[in-house]
Amino acid sequence: MNPLTQLALACGAFLVTHVVSNTPLRAELVRAAGERAYLALYSAAAFATLGWMMFAYNRAPYEGLWHAPGLRYVPLAVMPFALILVVCGLLARNPTIVGQERLLEAGDPARGILRVTRHPMMWGVALWAAAHLLARGDAAATLFFGTFLLLALGGTALSDRRKARALGEPWQRFARVTSHVPFAAIAAGRNAFRPGEIGWGKPGLGIALYVAFIFLHPVIFGARPY
Repeated sequence: MNPLTQLALACGAFLVTHVVSNTPLRAELVRAAGERAYLALYSAAAFATLGWMMFAYNRAPYEGLWHAPGLRYVPLAVMPFALILVVCGLLARNPTIVGQERLLEAGDPARGILRVTRHPMMWGVALWAAAHLLARGDAAATLFFGTFLLLALGGTALSDRRKARALGEPWQRFARVTSHVPFAAIAAGRNAFRPGEIGWGKPGLGIALYVAFIFLHPVIFGARPY
């Protein structure tokens, strides 16, 4: 099989695995297998298709689509913000995360980084994917990173729609004071940026990871980041 074809199939399988979880089919699968069994099967499928994607990407040849040397520096500028969002998202109490819906009942469910966006980690992934897609400029990278970009932005939009249907008023109350797009709720006057709720530790950890990746990137990924 052509390596790019295999990569395209792997990317498609990865997307389908995640999209299914935000369609009515999810409820049918949970009803048939039970919540725990469904989550176990979903996790196994997600990791299997991710592994397939990585395997296929590493085997795919370089087929350039554009050549813009200046774009190779885009990740250097974007990745600090991406890693800060990822760290803040991972360490936040977020009702958009599976199993954390009870947080919607809190008096103020949108605190810290959630005032900026209700999907901080996925926006970090989106920035990472977009920056590397632009910097690479080849067919394999467009498929690989484009898949993560599509999932990070489109998948979260589908997830929001599913939660709005399933969770009703508690979700609507949360959605009214938050936004998918970073800073949109703040710009609209529906929330306010309060950096004190985020603190310095989480952004500091994001910057520390950025510095570490600068030095470790050639070792881990076989390419210099600059």
